[in-house]
Amino acid sequence: MDIEVGDILTMKKPHPCGSSRWLVTRTGADFKLRCLGCGREVMLPRSKAERGVRSVERGEGG
Repeated sequence: MDIEVGDILTMKKPHPCGSSRWLVTRTGADFKLRCLGCGREVMLPRSKAERGVRSVERGEGG
């Protein structure tokens, strides 16, 4: 899956704040994601993050 910094991911399961949209702030073996609802940042292993993605919106410049 081609996910880059600046992309917005819509995940299958919502965050406890109610939002299911996340901004990608770092990629590699792990993804660093920022919740667009409450601003919480989390690190997820690439395999777990890619399994949970419903859709990808390309960010600025991509």
